[in-house]
Amino acid sequence: MAASDTGVYKLRCSLIGHSMDVRAVAAAVYPDGAVVTASRDQTARLWAPNSDDNGFMEAHVMTGHSKFISSVCLLPPSDDYPHGMVVTGSNDHSIHIYSLESPEPVFKLTGHKNTVCSLAAGKFGTLLSGSWDKTARVWLKDRCMMTLSGHEAAVWAVAIMPEHGIMLTGSADKTIKMWRTGKCELTFTGHEDCVRSLAVVSNVEFLSASNDGSIRRWLTTGECSQVYYGHTNYVYSLAMLPNGQDFVTSGEDRTVRVWKGGECVQTITLQAQSVWSVACLSNGDIAVGASDNVTRVFTCAPERYASPEEIKEFEEQVASSTIPAKAAADMDGININELPGKEDLENPGTKEGQTKLVRSGMTVEAYQWSVAQQEWTKIGDVVGSDEGTGGTGEKVWYEGKEYDHVFTVDLGDGSPKLKLPYNLSDDPWLAAHTFLEKNELSQLYLDQVAKFILENTKGLTVGPAPSAQQYADPFTGANRYVPGSAAPADVPQQGQGSTLGSDPFTGGGRYIPSYAARDMENNPPAHVPQPTNPYFPRVTPLLFEQANPGAIVGKIKEFNSKVPAELQLDESGLDQISQLLAVATNQQPGAPTAMQMNTLWKIVQWPKDVVFPALDVLRLALRHSDINQHFCNSKDGPQFLTHLRTFLSPDSSPANQMLALRAVCNMFAQPVGKGLAISQHSDILATTLDCSASTHKNVRIAMATIILNYAAVIQDPEDIEGKSQCLSAVAALLDTERENEACFRLLVALGSLMVGDDNAIALARSLDLLPVVARKRGITEAPKVAECARLVHQLLDA
Repeated sequence: MAASDTGVYKLRCSLIGHSMDVRAVAAAVYPDGAVVTASRDQTARLWAPNSDDNGFMEAHVMTGHSKFISSVCLLPPSDDYPHGMVVTGSNDHSIHIYSLESPEPVFKLTGHKNTVCSLAAGKFGTLLSGSWDKTARVWLKDRCMMTLSGHEAAVWAVAIMPEHGIMLTGSADKTIKMWRTGKCELTFTGHEDCVRSLAVVSNVEFLSASNDGSIRRWLTTGECSQVYYGHTNYVYSLAMLPNGQDFVTSGEDRTVRVWKGGECVQTITLQAQSVWSVACLSNGDIAVGASDNVTRVFTCAPERYASPEEIKEFEEQVASSTIPAKAAADMDGININELPGKEDLENPGTKEGQTKLVRSGMTVEAYQWSVAQQEWTKIGDVVGSDEGTGGTGEKVWYEGKEYDHVFTVDLGDGSPKLKLPYNLSDDPWLAAHTFLEKNELSQLYLDQVAKFILENTKGLTVGPAPSAQQYADPFTGANRYVPGSAAPADVPQQGQGSTLGSDPFTGGGRYIPSYAARDMENNPPAHVPQPTNPYFPRVTPLLFEQANPGAIVGKIKEFNSKVPAELQLDESGLDQISQLLAVATNQQPGAPTAMQMNTLWKIVQWPKDVVFPALDVLRLALRHSDINQHFCNSKDGPQFLTHLRTFLSPDSSPANQMLALRAVCNMFAQPVGKGLAISQHSDILATTLDCSASTHKNVRIAMATIILNYAAVIQDPEDIEGKSQCLSAVAALLDTERENEACFRLLVALGSLMVGDDNAIALARSLDLLPVVARKRGITEAPKVAECARLVHQLLDA
């Protein structure tokens, strides 16, 4: 029996079982009235209603993800799965689909390049997923049918309209896009911050919730018909009530809010800071997942209310909560020093959910007005500085905003130090994601940065940011290893005193392509024309030489115990790798031994989740003539290259893709490797383009560098096939390339291929590269890109 629409929601029960935040909740298909929850503890759980009381019991636990789960939805029943299926999206970039008969997934969907943060189910088994990789994907069973690309930031929300094949995506770029058959038909603007949740109202209406604190009602024609305000912080989730018009929301202000007739009619405050997700059950009850690891169910049907004792205990827990002073001041907007006493609570509130701060002796208490109960309810005690600034509650200003902490992060590669701002009320993982995305750093470091934040902001104490001595930097802490990184300043390196390490990607100083490379300047090939500008033709390969040998070896030692026994190295083997690396980076004289090179080949066979430091060794080692000859000779080279290409599949990790691409680039350092690369150019270029979906900055630069290296060595006008394939590779990437350094290298490659070769120019025109290059002339934030594009355009337009 459905609950009355006029009732007041009260606690029904609490579901205890998860060990970390409950990030997502959904109403289950079977059994009737059940709830599915998904957590940061890497599990999803099915809770079935008890037959003898108003509680739920844990009926099924689903496992298999390697990182936290951030989204969940239910696929409707089918002939094969009459009870429906549970779908989870994770920070491990995958989607798992479970039946209710097994804890292990029936299907594992891969393709996204970052966290899968939103899911929606449609008819006939259709599934829509949204990801931090800025795309949404449409799936049918275990196959990706199409990718929806167009957002400029993470896709936090997705929804499927009931008719006409319309799909919706909401993004951190503040927009909502409407898609039909894979094409964006309309972009909705109006929100002033990330769009976090979407809910379908009817065939022609939907709702959106945002970090800007608002909820908006939209028509599919593009108009915003209504804006709802009530939350005082981010709104994370919204769900429709069974009547199809009213809805509930939850957010970072600790509340669940019930909206009826366009008004907030009830505010439920929790003791948890972040109320991540809400779902409405068929009987009108509300399931709520929060950051205190608990899922709670609220009902407006008196017969399902928890006992008076349980409700009192819940209210006392909320009342005893502590609230940071700044958060409390934001709720009411007044100076805490001027607060009235508790006698002011005799005055009724003016709206549902209104908050009031009062003094009780030396304590500041927060209260919230309930319209239904016509009373003020205590929701916590305010802690920290009275004014939110200065003393132990002092705030730090950064980029025009106040933060509880602003950490300084040193990447240790010669780059400027970065700032990581954080408020105690923020989600550490979201703050980490924002920091990495803003600074174009790999999301592989997400857990590391989030754990760093948690370690250095334990508790709710409001205070200044710790000093450098009080925390370990999340990137450069003791012997921190970043794939492809440079060593600390006090570690002797090849070419000490030169510009080695000043460029975080090439390791050879800032990359300025020029004709006059040291090994070619006196004897350039006869068929290479003299340069007429500082950019092209490029006639020497560009290498990735940045090195941090100590950190690489340290990571290999760490991972050595985690690989299968037959692939592990003993102490002698570890010494072999250290010695080989020292020789390869010119830290010690001598030649590498066959045993050292065989040991390197052994660790390159390590499992893909731990192989990246071995690939880093290989990347550096291939510059050495003896090692290059060992791996790239005519007998062994094809097998070696086949293995290297396995790391370039679209589902490989960005670290493996990046380092394998860099290894291919460094093959060009010696004649034998260069010969192998030229002989296998068709396969290498095709495999390189397999990585084109990657949004990882360093992967894209490495892809462009491979094409640039081919352009540097394929200068003979008679090599029509080689130039044709290089030009086609440039055409495949250049138009949509948004990374300026990658764009620059592609332009240098294009210019190098065309200089003095009318056939190459004609082929480039046939590939419609003229308008593409013309657009690149407008990249004002990167002058070298615009200038190089201008020079390439002159060649094409001559």
